[in-house]
Amino acid sequence: MEASMLDTVRGIIRGEIPPPPIATLIGFTITAIEPGRAVCEMEAGERHTNPMGTMHGGVLCDLTDAAMGMAYASTLAAGESFTTLELKINFLRPVWQGKLRAEGRVVNGGRTVGLLEADVFDDQGRLVARASSTVLTLRGQAAAGR
Repeated sequence: MEASMLDTVRGIIRGEIPPPPIATLIGFTITAIEPGRAVCEMEAGERHTNPMGTMHGGVLCDLTDAAMGMAYASTLAAGESFTTLELKINFLRPVWQGKLRAEGRVVNGGRTVGLLEADVFDDQGRLVARASSTVLTLRGQAAAGR
């Protein structure tokens, strides 16, 4: 029997399954998962900066995308997958370095389309960014190999 994404992500958190390559590349970890909610954390540092010396917005996008994606994946049945249709992010304060925590949640998980949100907080608990995403659930042949 094929494992659900929730079981797979729990295996990643326990260290039984390797993390996704993007997590290793950027340096974030999935630290919590439950149906419809996920948390990803990372240590922002010099390697994540843009030419102005602050954290590159694309890295924040990746962090929120991962938190939202894991939150949505946790609601899917074995053999189901999804793809992102749209991603929007608001950058609310600059980040130079420090621990970041992205909290992703499913706002509405319809049969076909889901609406997701994520908030990113710095190590002082301040809101750094807020993102939203629309995703399309894939089933059957559309989900094969994904």
